[in-house]
Amino acid sequence: MSESENQSTGQIRQKALQEELKSLMDVVGAGPLVDLLLERAFQLGATDVHFDPQKEGLMTRLRVDGMMHDILNLDTATAPQVVSRLKLLAGMDITERRHTQDGHISSAALNQSRDIRVGSCPTIHGERLVLRLMPDAKTFNDLEEVGMEDEQIAAVRRAIHSPTGMILVVGPVGSGKSTTTYAMLHALNDPSKSLVTIEDPVERRVHGVNQIQTDIKNGFGFPHALRGVLRQDPNVMMVGEIRDAETANIATRAGLTGIRVLSTLHANNTAAAIGVFREFDVPRMMIADSINCVIAQRLVRRVCPTHKEEYEPDAGTLDFLGIEPERRSGLRLTRGTPHDENFNTGFAGRTGVFEVMTIDDDVREAILSGKSARQIHEVAVGNGMVSLEQAAKRKILDGETTVEEVHRVMMFG
Repeated sequence: MSESENQSTGQIRQKALQEELKSLMDVVGAGPLVDLLLERAFQLGATDVHFDPQKEGLMTRLRVDGMMHDILNLDTATAPQVVSRLKLLAGMDITERRHTQDGHISSAALNQSRDIRVGSCPTIHGERLVLRLMPDAKTFNDLEEVGMEDEQIAAVRRAIHSPTGMILVVGPVGSGKSTTTYAMLHALNDPSKSLVTIEDPVERRVHGVNQIQTDIKNGFGFPHALRGVLRQDPNVMMVGEIRDAETANIATRAGLTGIRVLSTLHANNTAAAIGVFREFDVPRMMIADSINCVIAQRLVRRVCPTHKEEYEPDAGTLDFLGIEPERRSGLRLTRGTPHDENFNTGFAGRTGVFEVMTIDDDVREAILSGKSARQIHEVAVGNGMVSLEQAAKRKILDGETTVEEVHRVMMFG
């Protein structure tokens, strides 16, 4: 969903970054090299930095717009210094290389506005580090920014401004669920309300919101934190993720007692989320009465706005898009052209594809009567819900993304 910080002043290109880092590798120590790499990773809008040990050195890779890109191979002399530097910044034990470790680099240590989570793991060629760059708290704070259609935004706003109930955001790992949840939290952030989040970890710092970070090692998980928060008079509660039956049941009850609950869940689509709650042994009546809205989403790469071209689609593409024969003449689609500015992918930035299911009377009745997830989905579509597939096809026709990208991410027929 990150509309590239690649458009920041002095856009950094892949080859330029490789040459810049190579030129520094022989003349500066590990500290300046790491600092520059992290600075450039933030500028490029990378979400992750991987340091993968190989026989000949340590391969540095960036994940930009969901895809991995090789940046620089650190030789066997430089690699240990870089790893030690990162582990020191993250407060990790630099002498421990046989077991996994977790660490955290604060924004203050980097003179940045964002934190970094660090994880280490031993491999046959040495220690591997993966850095997760926390999102920029200044971006994607409005539902209009994340890629929803106007009618979807209207439905979500109605749900979050209901007096009580739960709004769920579902999808696979890396689909932008947290970003959408934070956007809803911002919409509810009002000095007249008490807002609390329970997260693992806290990804964005939000002014005016009480943010709690769980600590499993010390027995402070989501259920324990939830029970504590419910005794503290919240109006709005954001639960980072519902992972187990206990959390699901507590959060559902909270939605019935006058609290607006925002949370995320791993589910394939909106109706599948109902099935997950059933597997968590949440009673049907509680599901139907507590959940106001379910949002399913995926992230697709955007066609590069600078380097792109129009083309005439073939019959197979037109069939996939459901274009009637009388509308096919002269129809043209858009695709990006590879360039160094877009990492030679033809894409720059990402946008969300959404499915928003409002729990109206018909959907509620389907839940209460024990209908299958597929049947619930059919009821919602019949009542006007735009499915993930329909939303993705609209973005293709609008020139935002491509058929190939939608197939890569969503695997429709």
